[in-house]
Amino acid sequence: MKSKVLPASLRELLFKIAPLLTLILLSIFLSIVSDNFLKFDNIMNVLRQASTIALIAVGMLIVIITAGIDLSVGPLMALSICVMGIVMKAGVTSPFLLIVVCLLVGSGMGVLNGLLLTRLNLPHPFISTIGTRNVATGLALIITGAAPILGFPEAIEAPGSGDINGFPISFLIVIIVYVLVHFFLNNTALGREIYSIGGNKEAALLSGINVKNVLTFVYGFSGFMCACAGIIFVGRVGGALPLAGTTADMDAIAAVIIGGASFFGGKGTVWGTMIGVLLISVIRNGLNLLSASSDLQFVVMGIVIIVAVFIDVIRTKIEEKARRMAKAE
Repeated sequence: MKSKVLPASLRELLFKIAPLLTLILLSIFLSIVSDNFLKFDNIMNVLRQASTIALIAVGMLIVIITAGIDLSVGPLMALSICVMGIVMKAGVTSPFLLIVVCLLVGSGMGVLNGLLLTRLNLPHPFISTIGTRNVATGLALIITGAAPILGFPEAIEAPGSGDINGFPISFLIVIIVYVLVHFFLNNTALGREIYSIGGNKEAALLSGINVKNVLTFVYGFSGFMCACAGIIFVGRVGGALPLAGTTADMDAIAAVIIGGASFFGGKGTVWGTMIGVLLISVIRNGLNLLSASSDLQFVVMGIVIIVAVFIDVIRTKIEEKARRMAKAE
C-alpha cells in the first residue's frame, strides 16, 4: 500500500510547485527570444501591470476558498472608480473623500452580492454575481455617458503611477496587502471559518459558524479589493473608464486556480495566488513583446484558463485518491 501512496504524494507535490517552475521556465524562454524581457524597465512594467489583477485576485481567492465565485469583479472596479469620478466632477476635490466613496461603492456592491446569495437563497453565486456584473456595467456606462473621466488629483493617481527608485508603489501596496491577508487567513478565527466553510459547509453550520454572515463578509471583501484595484488602475491609465476590467474576472480566477486553490473550496494560499498573478502577467507581457495580436492573446488566455481548470480537477482527484489509500492502510 505504501508504495502506491508515494507516487500520488509526489504527483501532488509536483502540482504544488508546477506554477513556480512554469513561471521560471517561461521567464527563461522569454529572456532568450526577446532582448527586452529582462530589462529593468520591462520587469517593473510587469509588476505595475500585475498590481491591479493581484488586488482583485486576493479578493477572489477568499471567495473561491468558500467554494464560491465572483464574476462581477471587473465591472465593480469600473463602477467604483466611475462613481468616484462623477463625485469629483460634482465638486468634491478631497482625495480622502474620493477614495472613501470609491471603497464604499465597491464594498457595498460586494455586500449586495453576498446578501443576494445568502438572504435570497439564490442557488449559486454564479447567478447573483453575473446579475450584479451586468448591473454594474450598465450603471458605469449610464453615469459616465460611456466616456472616460480624467483629471483626478495627483494624490489619487500616485499609488498607481508613482515609484520608489524605479520600483512601482502599486506593487509595494500589493505586497503589504498580501502579507495582511495571509495573516488574516491563517491567524484569525474568521480566516479559519472561511476555510471551514469551503471544506464542508454543513459541518461548519453544525459547528456553530454563522455561514451567511461569513459569506456576506467574503463577497464584501472581494468588492472592497475591486475598489482598491480601481484606485491603482486610475493612476496607471490616468482616468476612470466605464468598461475597465472587462477581463479581470477571468484573469483573477485563472491566477487563483493556477496558484493552488480549488473550485471545490477549502484550500488556497495568498502566495500561490501571487505566483498565479505573476504567471498571467508574464504571459501577457511576453505576448506583447513578441508582437502577438490582441486576437491571439484572447486565444492564449482562454487556453490558460482551460488548462488551469483541468489541473484543478486532476489535482483534486489525486488528493482524494491519496486520502482514500491512506485510510485503507
